[in-house]
Amino acid sequence: MLAPRQQATLVALCRRMVPLPDEPDPAAARLARTVEVRIGSLDPVLSGRLASLIGWMDSPLAGMASAGRPSGFASLSSIRQDAWLRRWECSPLPPLRTAFQALRRIILSSHYADPSTYAEIGYRGPLHTRAPAVAWEGPLPGASSPSDPVARRDGGPAGGARVISIRPQLDLLTDPEVSGIIGGHRLRGDTRVRADVCIIGSGAGGAVTAARLAQAGHDVVVLEEGGYWRPEHFTENEAEMATRLYAEAGGRATEDLSVPMLQGRAVGGGTTVNWLAMLRTPDWVLDEWAAEHGAVGMGAAEMAAVFARIEDETSTREVPDDAHNPPNRALLDGARALGWRAGAMRINAHGCVRSGFCGLGCRYGARRAAADVYLPAALARGARLFADVRVTRVDAPATGPRRVHGTVLDRATGVPRGTITVEAPVVVLAAGAVGTPALLQRSGMGGGGVGRFLRLHPTTAVAGRYGREMYGAGGIPLSSVCDEFLRGSDGYGFWIETPPLYPALASVAMPGFGARHRELMRELPNTATMIVLIRDGAERDRSSGSVQVDRSGRVRIHYRVSRTDRERLLRGMEAVARIQFAAGAQEVYTLHAGADGLRSPADIPAMARRPSGPNQLGILSAHVNGTCRIGTDPSRSGCTPDGERHGVRGVYVADGSLMPTAPGVNPQETIMAMATVVAERIAARHPAGRAGSAGALAGTAAGNRE
Repeated sequence: MLAPRQQATLVALCRRMVPLPDEPDPAAARLARTVEVRIGSLDPVLSGRLASLIGWMDSPLAGMASAGRPSGFASLSSIRQDAWLRRWECSPLPPLRTAFQALRRIILSSHYADPSTYAEIGYRGPLHTRAPAVAWEGPLPGASSPSDPVARRDGGPAGGARVISIRPQLDLLTDPEVSGIIGGHRLRGDTRVRADVCIIGSGAGGAVTAARLAQAGHDVVVLEEGGYWRPEHFTENEAEMATRLYAEAGGRATEDLSVPMLQGRAVGGGTTVNWLAMLRTPDWVLDEWAAEHGAVGMGAAEMAAVFARIEDETSTREVPDDAHNPPNRALLDGARALGWRAGAMRINAHGCVRSGFCGLGCRYGARRAAADVYLPAALARGARLFADVRVTRVDAPATGPRRVHGTVLDRATGVPRGTITVEAPVVVLAAGAVGTPALLQRSGMGGGGVGRFLRLHPTTAVAGRYGREMYGAGGIPLSSVCDEFLRGSDGYGFWIETPPLYPALASVAMPGFGARHRELMRELPNTATMIVLIRDGAERDRSSGSVQVDRSGRVRIHYRVSRTDRERLLRGMEAVARIQFAAGAQEVYTLHAGADGLRSPADIPAMARRPSGPNQLGILSAHVNGTCRIGTDPSRSGCTPDGERHGVRGVYVADGSLMPTAPGVNPQETIMAMATVVAERIAARHPAGRAGSAGALAGTAAGNRE
């Protein structure tokens, strides 16, 4: 794809970013070939931009502007190459910072996703290929109980022999005779299906809606763009699983790359890859939804029973005190030493073996979420699920059934191999807060609040280097939370958690490049990373972000952290730094570009003076919500308080985009609860059996099963 001179520039960039030895060592050339393949697999627009950027760096003009020499990047000395990169990293010009981050992220993540790098950074790799190596991996000693989400081994110590997969109790998904799952790679030609309800998306919202409506007697069809993967397909290999399980292979981000966005793309959606946190929507948030957005029947009293039902269905339990890994223990101990409220997280798991790979899919059958609870319940009542189907348009005429049009994808290549059309009186969009507004716009149902008021819970990390092993890639990733500052003075605060430290993810999160970055990566075994998440949108009438489909059909995501939210993020970072030092960290790092570490609590005030604009402070989001929010004003909301698209009867939304504000907690349980409410209202409004010959399957799909 790249011309020879572009390839030479890319090799030089790989050599300086990691860094890697000069020629004749072939390491940089090998990495450049991997990066080139990844560039070619990106969205064509992004791929073209990166190729053009690399080509421009070969020009004398670029060299004069960035290094003071009329030479391309590859022709410069290593000292001048590093100076060029530092100048872009800390540039006052946002486009240059964006260019730097684009190159930095794809090169470093490609390098550290390679298993040959694991030994250098102390990463132990997949658990299923080895015995537990640290005390916080594998089943715990002692007797198990119904209130314990963690697997235990009676009479034996923790760790020990290789962990054996635990199959889920309800295993419909792995029985091809009863599963009702039809893989897209087995569909050819044009397929037509009829149903009472067509649901687009199979995550926290779509799966729960499917289960509730199927249990109410509706004939349900679910369309999912991602693939269906059995537990044994979850290899715990970061690069492989990111490609299989995440939207845009884990590379989804805002247009300026300032906010990477992690969203699931598989049967089960984001619940297949999240970190198991189950938190109820705070009462004051529900009160705000009722008072300011017209939410009816979603107050704290009404929702308490809904939350309790979901927690029972998903085996949600509190993590026991002996199950925390060192980073989570540091969060608990550090917060409590400061007198701040912190406690164990509630997770949706049963028989958790503490592998640490929740973000790459659970191969041990311990997760209790969409693909493990709700989709089997729907399929047991006759629902059908078509995987590998990208929905392209929804037709909603004034009379007659709605028609959902989709493209069937070959799972291995992504190449279209057929079409599918579903006719149903009711359509439920649950494609996530990027997919749902984009689909509405492509279907002529945009406008008003559709695509606006994007809420992300902007998140940044503060890492602590300790004088002892912390190994954050092992154990339950997110088993604790500090919610001392959750409410704030205006209902908009922040909370603190811990993430897992997989190599590629850590390489992108860690600041800098070159030798300094490599030293940070070598310290990963002794590093504990904590994240601060803020409830964004305190300036309530302002839309901080949007999801829009442009004239070419491409989705563009824009987001800016407001001044108020940025100040709140800074306060959260300061709190995390204090927790790290209170827990014994020797040095603390933020994600500010070009910044040095903090050596003591006395250095914390210096954070406020560091630039924190787009691509100056590393920010990401795994909580993407709010782009079709409920409300009574069609000009500022996407749906009625019942979840129906304003002005379009029979088209509903049941995912995170429905939230009128950011929930202020990890959103999985909130989405499941809202989907339950919407599904019950759909069932009351639209009796089952209206599809006529519902269930008829035409075309070449009959008899095909996953």
